[in-house]
Amino acid sequence: MKKHQKTLLRIIISLVLFTAGLLAPLSGHWRLILFVPAYLTVGYDIIIKAAGNIVRGSVMDENFLMTVATVGAFLLGEYAEGVAVMLFYQIGEGFNHYAVERSRKSISALLSLRPDFARVQLPDGSTQERDPYDVRVGDIILVKVGERVPLDGELVSGKCVLDTSALTGESMPREVEREVLSGSINLDSVITLRVTGDFESSTVNRILEMVESASNKKAKAENFITKFARFYTPIVVFSALALAVIPSIITGQWTVWIQRALVFLVVSCPCALVISVPLTFFSGIGAFAKAGVMVKGGSSFDVLSKIQTVALDKTGTVTKGRFDIVDAVGITVDKQELISLAASAEYYSTHPIARCIVGAAERATPPESNTEHAGGGCVATVKGKEVAVGSSRLMASLGVNAEGARGRIFVSVDKELAGYIDIADTVKEDSVRAIAELNKMGISTVMLTGDTEAVAQDIAQKVGIKNHYSSLLPDEKVERIEQLLSEGKCAFVGDGINDAPVLARADVGISMGKIGSDAAIEAADIIIMNDSLTKIPLAIRLAKRIMRICSQNIVFSLVIKIGVLVLGALGYANMWLAVFADVGVSVLAVLNAMRAMIWKEK
Repeated sequence: MKKHQKTLLRIIISLVLFTAGLLAPLSGHWRLILFVPAYLTVGYDIIIKAAGNIVRGSVMDENFLMTVATVGAFLLGEYAEGVAVMLFYQIGEGFNHYAVERSRKSISALLSLRPDFARVQLPDGSTQERDPYDVRVGDIILVKVGERVPLDGELVSGKCVLDTSALTGESMPREVEREVLSGSINLDSVITLRVTGDFESSTVNRILEMVESASNKKAKAENFITKFARFYTPIVVFSALALAVIPSIITGQWTVWIQRALVFLVVSCPCALVISVPLTFFSGIGAFAKAGVMVKGGSSFDVLSKIQTVALDKTGTVTKGRFDIVDAVGITVDKQELISLAASAEYYSTHPIARCIVGAAERATPPESNTEHAGGGCVATVKGKEVAVGSSRLMASLGVNAEGARGRIFVSVDKELAGYIDIADTVKEDSVRAIAELNKMGISTVMLTGDTEAVAQDIAQKVGIKNHYSSLLPDEKVERIEQLLSEGKCAFVGDGINDAPVLARADVGISMGKIGSDAAIEAADIIIMNDSLTKIPLAIRLAKRIMRICSQNIVFSLVIKIGVLVLGALGYANMWLAVFADVGVSVLAVLNAMRAMIWKEK
C-alpha cells in the first residue's frame, strides 16, 4: 500500500472513532476509550517527528506545536478538540500532498522524456540497442513510429511528422525536413537520423537538468517565509507560555489561561505560509513547463513579474536565424571553392550563419585550428592556410581591405581578400505579434544587435520595436543592458554564445532552447523551448499571476491568524475556531496555490 493510501486509511479510521466518540453515550474519562485510539491512529507520526526533533535539538516546528496543543487539550479534558486538531491537520496535509502531486503531473511528462535506449544502425544494415550515452556523433539511429527520439539529429532523407508538445507546449504535430530534436515523438513513419550531438548536450537532457534543478532556487517571498518560520515559532511558543503563566499567577485561573494558551498555539502554526508559498512556486514551474517554457527556479517569477523593459538580440531571436546564401562572389577563387573554404573555417562554429555556410558547401574539412572572434567571425588554419571569415571589422583587424555591405560575409586567405558571401535572414512569423503584445502590456522593447545599422533599423521597423542599437560587440551589449537596468527591471532575450554575458547580467535572462547555444542556455534563467517570442508575454502574465496568488496567500494567512490569535488571547476563540485558523486557512491557501497551474494562452 502506498504512503498516501495509508494516510487516507488512517484518517478514515480516526474519523470513524472520532464520530463514535462524539455520538456514544459515554461521559468523562470513559470517552478516552474511543478518543485516544482516534488520536494515536491519525497523529502518531506527528508525535514521533516532534520527539525526534527534540532529541536532535530542533524543537520549534509545526510538529512540536501540534503535539503540545493536542496533548494539552487532552490534559484539560477537551478530548474531542484534541482529536479534531490532529485529524484536520492531517486532512490539510493530505490536501497539500494532493496539490503537490497535481503540480508534479505537469512536470512528469518532461521527466518521461528520458530515453531508455537508442537503436543504432550498423554497417551490415542490422540495428543494435545502445544506451544513449554510448551513441557517438555521426552514428545513424533508427526511430520507429510512436517512439521518442533519443538524441538530436538530422534526417538522413525525406520528411517526418513529430509530436513536440512535451518540448514546446505546441499541441499540433510539426512536419520536419531536417533537424529533429530529442524528446519528440515520431508520428509518421520509420525514420533514420544522423546524430549531431551526444546525449549530454541533447535537448532532452538539458530539459531534464533544468527541471531537476528548478526547485533549488528560492524566490524572495519563499526565502522570507523560511526565515519568518524560523524566528516566528520560538516567539509564539514563549508567548503562549507567558499567556499561560503570567495571568494565571495574577488571577489564579490556571485552567482558563492554559486553555487560551493552547488555542494560541494551535492558531499560531504557520502551516498556511510554510506550505502554500513554496507550493505556489512549484505549481508555477509546472505551469511554465506545460507552456513549453523552462524556468530554473522560483526566483525568476518575482523579477519577471516586475519587468519594465525587454531587450532582444536579433539573429535567432527576432529573426529565424536560418540564413540562406543569396549570392557568393569569388575574387581569387571560384564560387564553390570560396564557400568550401568558408565552411572549413566555420566547421566547428555553432553560429547560425556558420551553419548556413557549412550546410551549403559541397565539401568541407575540419580546420587544423580555429579562433572565434565574438561578434566578428573566425580565423582558422585550413590545409596550412590562414582563412578568415567574418565582417569588414574583422578583415580590417587583419589588414585586409574590405568594404562592408548589408548581410555580407568576407573571406580572406593568407590576409588576401578571396571573395564575399551575401547572407539573408527573415523575421519570425510570430515576432510582430509578440512585440505588439509586449507594447500593449506597457513593456518597452529594445533590440541589441551586432548587425549593421541598416539591417537593425529594417528589422526593428518590421516587428514594431521602437528602440534599437546596432554594431554592438558583446561587451557593448553588456554596457547597454546596464544602462537599461538603471532605468528599471530589464529582461534580455538571446540565443548565441556572444549573448551569454548579457543574459547573465540582465535581471532575467531568457534563452531560446531549440537553437540556443549551451553557453546561452547555461547563463539564462528562463528557456523557451520552441523559440517563439509569443512565450515571453505569456511568461510575464503567468509570473504576475503567480506572484499575485503568493501575495494573496501571505496576506490572507497573516490577517486570519493575527485576528484569531488576538481573539484566543482574549478568550473569545475556542479550539474549534483555532482548528479553522490553522487547518482551514492552510487548505484554502493550498487550493488557491493550485490555481497557479491553470493558464490559458491568448
